[in-house]
Amino acid sequence: MKTLLHRRHMLTSGFSGAKIDSLLITSPANWYYLAGFTGQSGALVVSRKGTTLITDGRFMVQSRAEVSRVRIVQQRGSLFEFVGRFLKETRARRVGFDPMQLTVDQLHTLRRAAGARVRWVPTPGKVESLRMRKDAAELVQMRLAANLASELVQSAIKLLKPGIRESEVGAEVEYQMRKRGASGPAFETIVAFGERTALPHARPTAKRLRKNELVVLDLGAILGHYCSDITRTVYMGRAPKRVRTWYQAVLEAQKAAIEAARSGAACGDVDGAARQVLAGYHLDHLFVHSTGHGLGLEVHEDPRVARGQKKRLEPGNVITIEPGVYSAGIGGIRIEDDVAIHAGRTEVLTRAPRDLIEI
Repeated sequence: MKTLLHRRHMLTSGFSGAKIDSLLITSPANWYYLAGFTGQSGALVVSRKGTTLITDGRFMVQSRAEVSRVRIVQQRGSLFEFVGRFLKETRARRVGFDPMQLTVDQLHTLRRAAGARVRWVPTPGKVESLRMRKDAAELVQMRLAANLASELVQSAIKLLKPGIRESEVGAEVEYQMRKRGASGPAFETIVAFGERTALPHARPTAKRLRKNELVVLDLGAILGHYCSDITRTVYMGRAPKRVRTWYQAVLEAQKAAIEAARSGAACGDVDGAARQVLAGYHLDHLFVHSTGHGLGLEVHEDPRVARGQKKRLEPGNVITIEPGVYSAGIGGIRIEDDVAIHAGRTEVLTRAPRDLIEI
């Protein structure tokens, strides 16, 4: 409870600078972060006077069990009309909202219901900026989620044999993660064989594994609300020279980026460290996505570890480091791990072996 109160205090301490007296929060991940509520519908209104959770009758029993020191109000009618009327009745004047999390229609409904006295102030990323810095309890949970992902990817590798389908591997991975305590996958498990490994976000199909093919396994589990994310690439058979060279290049690029991922480092420089290594192999043109992303209650959070990003890493950040190379008609190679930033050091949370595995 103290943690949630502290988070809400940290949030409201920034209201003066944002020139708002209340903040409307419509993201479920942010409800959980600030109040512990895990329902699927509602809105959180945070002000210096207190915090109010508005939700419908389906979640009243649940909300009373989950939240404390938060006023709970049952909505009547449509959510955004009710929230607008609530803000009008409570005499809110300057209400912040995240324009990335409201539709134009929802904002129009809020404005109409709240009346002309309420001023709507775009205030993006206020809660997300707090969520970037994980506390000690969050890091404990993220280590557990990372350990689970590490175990799962190694179990998935043992499933690989000629004739097995991508969809079979994906289904078994997600079954095993739930069996081991996860609430579900952080994203749809990626399983790709052969030329399909050139698709960074390949969805599992009925394709069967054949000898002399690349395999990319990218999976993540949600454990205790926190996400993990790991990728390993293996080869079914004896890898040819080109695959070995590319794999070595990606492995070295990942090592360089992990070494660069220190407190105070610009995210763009971490990305640049990976690209520089790949450029030395003349493979940088085959690296088609960013080096990584923040990780936490959601699988994609701030900070972005991408070209040109000036945001500097801080203690408490957890990011992925996942360089890759992809060539249509040949395939792709990606190696990904979760990395926590501490003062003066980094910690790799995922622990599955990274060297090329040939089956």
